[in-house]
Amino acid sequence: MIDRLVDAGAPVDRCCRILGVARQNYYKHKRTPTTARQLRREWLTGLIREVHVASRGTYGYRRIHAELTLGMGMSIQVCSRTVSVLMTQAGIYGLPGPVRIKRLRGVVTAEDLVNRKFHRLRPNELWVSDITQHRTREGWVYCAAVLDAFSRKIVGWSIDSRQDATLVVNALDMALRNQRPEPGGIVHADHGTQFTSWVLGERIRSAGLLPSFGTVGDGLHDQGIPIGAIS
Repeated sequence: MIDRLVDAGAPVDRCCRILGVARQNYYKHKRTPTTARQLRREWLTGLIREVHVASRGTYGYRRIHAELTLGMGMSIQVCSRTVSVLMTQAGIYGLPGPVRIKRLRGVVTAEDLVNRKFHRLRPNELWVSDITQHRTREGWVYCAAVLDAFSRKIVGWSIDSRQDATLVVNALDMALRNQRPEPGGIVHADHGTQFTSWVLGERIRSAGLLPSFGTVGDGLHDQGIPIGAIS
């Protein structure tokens, strides 16, 4: 604050007196080098601003934390509390949510367009997506798949060493290229942060499709298909 006032032309002595800061403490602080922790927090604040702007000012700290750790393709290691603190310090706030109610485990928290009715009469009316993990000699890899509820065939898939939004976007893109669905189809998944990410939601809507979310752990499990079947 003092630096900003001084840059605007205000005398240092007057700024310190008004803000109740000892003059020697102010100069001592200026001589102290910026630590690596301070630099990282400034860097994180910049990323938080980017995500917040991309969400048109709607995301709170939970959604921004999900984008930083899973949705931006960078797998940034940061806890949600740090994101909340940095947002508060920078004056960044999301839109207020609905009135808080008690959430029960397994209760749907977003619109479900399927309601566990997976039978379809034509191709591309309903796609179901899920992620599995597999151990290899090089380490864990993750596979995202998109299944057509009508044919029960995998129409799109993607494999990567990271379990982020890019993984499921790539699987969806393959399905779109292979099937070229008409507008109005549904893409159904669970509430994993990869599926609820802003980037995947935008990709689904831009293709003329509708996102749908069941309870946590739904997806391909609800189709009665063993999870290993998509590998």
